[in-house]
Amino acid sequence: MEHEAHAAHTQHHAVAATSSWSMAVRATLHCLTGCAIGEVLGMVIGTALGWSAVPTLVLAIILAFFFGYALTLRGVLKAGLGLRAALKVALAADTLSIAVMELVDNGVIVLWPGAMDTELTDPLFWWVLAIALAVAFVLTTPVNKWMIGRGKGHAVVHQYHQ
Repeated sequence: MEHEAHAAHTQHHAVAATSSWSMAVRATLHCLTGCAIGEVLGMVIGTALGWSAVPTLVLAIILAFFFGYALTLRGVLKAGLGLRAALKVALAADTLSIAVMELVDNGVIVLWPGAMDTELTDPLFWWVLAIALAVAFVLTTPVNKWMIGRGKGHAVVHQYHQ
């Protein structure tokens, strides 16, 4: 009996190890989607209102978190979870992932020469944003893999998608 339990436990870890990279990629794509929606919307709103770079960047980051959480909330609410429990799941699943994504992608934008001085009509704005999001995706995926491997992050959400 003990041998069978150990074998099942070992098999569970083997499956988790092989699927965690694909789960991490999906989790990071989910995060990237929310961040991109929020950032672009924040940039559009800030530019339309004539705000300077810093308040526009702050709005974009706030909206990135909002849309990242909203995407998760939509899924877990659809699975039948109540609002309070769904909020807890979204916060637990997405906070670190979105924070890393935002730190990296906004860091690239801030450090890229001239990027903070561009406007929405400037192709440099869109190129730097695309590069920044791509770099953030690459650096956030291992974070999500690490969290999923420990039963955290999107591993928590995954149980509501079955």
